[in-house]
Amino acid sequence: MTEFPVPPPLSGTGPARIIALCNQKGGVGKTTTCVNLAAALAEYGRKVLLVDFDPQGAASANLRVNSNDFETTVYDLLLSSKVQTKDVIVSTAVEGLFVLPANIDLSAAEVQLVGEVARESALARALRPIVDDYDVILIDCQPSLGLLTVNALVAAHGVVIPLACEFFAMRGVALLVDTVGKVQDRLNPRLALDAIVPTMYDARTLHAQEVVSRVREAFGDRVTETMIGRTIKFPDATVAAEPILTFAPTHVGSEQYRQLARELVARGVSA
Repeated sequence: MTEFPVPPPLSGTGPARIIALCNQKGGVGKTTTCVNLAAALAEYGRKVLLVDFDPQGAASANLRVNSNDFETTVYDLLLSSKVQTKDVIVSTAVEGLFVLPANIDLSAAEVQLVGEVARESALARALRPIVDDYDVILIDCQPSLGLLTVNALVAAHGVVIPLACEFFAMRGVALLVDTVGKVQDRLNPRLALDAIVPTMYDARTLHAQEVVSRVREAFGDRVTETMIGRTIKFPDATVAAEPILTFAPTHVGSEQYRQLARELVARGVSA
């Protein structure tokens, strides 16, 4: 495997590259990847904003941000021009990592946005004022291909797809890639499929090896060399409400996410 270099320090902050982490199938390690990739990039000196764009609010909770404690969340940003984005952003215990929190209110936004003008661009409008304040903005999408996910794709420069090493997870990737292509064609010409990240990989099983082999055949070098293994430490870190990088800094899972951050920077996907 390629040894990706530690990214050099940045001379200044911004403008951010916006990356949407999407997969319409749940349980593929999407939020785990979003939280830990954000923490790894912050560890390498990047100023990172994580946009929790899932009504379950799992990314917020994983960073010990109780979104129910706040009067305003990303939901309010989508539906009110009076709410300022900077006023909704919350700092975390990880230096350089900030969160735009979400809670169950966000589930109503999909219905309420239907009647809005330029409904697909609501998130892009909300992020525009703060793009220069960050180096990377990661959007943790909900597991669906609905209007909220389309909003994330319209706001983003690139898409990263966490893919669990299981055949059922692999089946939906073609549909997601097709959706990315349609958004690129009709709404956001700059959008690119940045990477597919194999997650929940177990080298001991032939099944996982075959899935990775087929995905590499189909998508070539879009599939990252870095693969995220399956380990009990990830749910343990979730229970502790912190990234694995701070929960178990020397664990192999922590190093895998550091390696993923280095690979994405080396690919030009991230700052």
